[in-house]
Amino acid sequence: MFRFFENLVDPYCDYPEDDRPPTRLWPFLRTYARPFKMVFWYAGLMSVVVAAVEIGLISYMGRVVNVLSGPPAEVWASHGTELILVALFILCVRPVLQLIDVLLLNNTILPNFGTLIRWRAHKHVLRQSVGWFENDFAGRISNRIMQTPPAAGEVVFQVFDAITFALAYLVGAAVLLWSADPKLMLPLVIWFALYALLIKWTIARVGPASQAASDARSLVNGRVVDSYSNIHSVKMFAHHERELSYAKEAIDETRRTFLTEMRIYTIMDATLVMLNGLLIVGVVGWGIALWMQGLASVGVVAAATALTLRLNAMTGWIMWALTTFFRQLGVVAEGMETIAQSIDLVDAKDARPLQLQQGEISFDSVSHHYGRGAGGLDELQLTIRPGEKVGLVGRSGAGKSTLVKLLLRFYDSEGGRILIDGQDIAKVTQDSLRQNIGMVQQDSSLLHRSVRDNLLYGRPEATEEEMIAAARKAHAHEFILDLKDPEGRRGYDAHVGERGVKLSGGQRQRVTLARVILKDAPILLLDEATSALDSEVEAAIQETLYGMMEGKTVIAIAHRLSTIAQMDRILVLDAGKIVEEGSHEALLSTGGLYAEFWARQSGGFLNVEAAE
Repeated sequence: MFRFFENLVDPYCDYPEDDRPPTRLWPFLRTYARPFKMVFWYAGLMSVVVAAVEIGLISYMGRVVNVLSGPPAEVWASHGTELILVALFILCVRPVLQLIDVLLLNNTILPNFGTLIRWRAHKHVLRQSVGWFENDFAGRISNRIMQTPPAAGEVVFQVFDAITFALAYLVGAAVLLWSADPKLMLPLVIWFALYALLIKWTIARVGPASQAASDARSLVNGRVVDSYSNIHSVKMFAHHERELSYAKEAIDETRRTFLTEMRIYTIMDATLVMLNGLLIVGVVGWGIALWMQGLASVGVVAAATALTLRLNAMTGWIMWALTTFFRQLGVVAEGMETIAQSIDLVDAKDARPLQLQQGEISFDSVSHHYGRGAGGLDELQLTIRPGEKVGLVGRSGAGKSTLVKLLLRFYDSEGGRILIDGQDIAKVTQDSLRQNIGMVQQDSSLLHRSVRDNLLYGRPEATEEEMIAAARKAHAHEFILDLKDPEGRRGYDAHVGERGVKLSGGQRQRVTLARVILKDAPILLLDEATSALDSEVEAAIQETLYGMMEGKTVIAIAHRLSTIAQMDRILVLDAGKIVEEGSHEALLSTGGLYAEFWARQSGGFLNVEAAE
């Protein structure tokens, strides 16, 4: 039974991916709700049925009071069968109806709706560009991915568990009172009008207050995660108090927004108690007055009393459900600021996989300034021949990293185009482009998984033998065998911690190298690939690197000029343009910028003066 209801909707079902999802709340929710359309209809119907049954039972209790006014023997003789049938309905049919209603809500909608939103939201966010992630906090992004699905699930739950039920119950109560005496409806109508005004007042304030509180919580999460992610810097600079102060500012803003939200609820609760008193006195008092005039039976008064007491108990729950509904809508709206952002860097409609044959790379008048009008690359004209090894040198901000990011299509260039074997990279699929490029970065961060998982990220289908061979070439096999994590996992099964924090910089660099060796892509990008290695290990790995370069087109960024001295060609970038190019010896002989860099080196490092 449970499995049947749990599998009514597949949260991982296929769906048309939208690069520009709806940015308004209800269209956004409707997009996610499509697989649940029929389930929502069933849930709404069952909510109405359950409410009708409850109203019917209250009405029947009034009838029972009237029936019991006669002699017991006559009551049983006349109504015994009826009472037994009603008892069987209460014992057998009512629980089944209630169970179906609860199963649809608790076992079909709640687990699957939140899962579907989280899955699709995560899938959407993963498709965003590197630049998109660089413009936000990872903590805030993940917080919104985590808090939006349960909030949306709560919205749907309240619709069917409270709002639909309450509306059906209110209509049923009105019908019941009307059938007893139309005058009994008057206090209910007056009460409902005042209750509606209170709901309107509350909702108008809860939505904005809830979104402000949700924004504040996301800010706290972003700042806390930022501190934890950079804990080495925090400790190294002894900025414990500074980080506490930075977090306290956001935490206090969260407290202030939460206090504002809670004031609304306090006013709502106090007003609700007065309105409910008006309802009880109005309906019950009027019922008693009608009875005293002989215009209503004791059963009618009993049913009206039971109904108003039940409404009195429900109103607080309904109001809380409504405020929860709109509060959670505020959370969803805040999450949409991340989840509903359009994906601007997408594959062209007719994009095809990159057909890499030789590995020639051409930059045709490429400009990119990150929208600032300065920095990056400026009308870069460059062709790298198949199998050529090119070194990139330049001051900080000269455009070296921009060149690499554009080649990987982490950004679309603002001008010009980049070709690989004559194919515009903007017109091939991003995945096929990056599958043909291997890169070792200066910041050698790793996934918080096992060493094996990190290595096989380069080529998931690789065998154990191939993986170990790559680790040996990167001089990583020996230290990997000695690893042990707090869970007792050893060697290649040991987990490396967030961003590889449990490994030294040199160890992370070697694992990263092994991963790229295993990938064996025809184009190789090296960004200070040996910067974290000691001299002895670097000397051993340099030979491995040159072996990796055989038959590949290589672009290597280096501040340590000795690491690129043997390249076929060295390019000197300055202010986004190539100002010098040639072999190491040729550039030294010209006495230009490269020769100046070489002369300033101490221990093989480039004195990189920022040229912002």
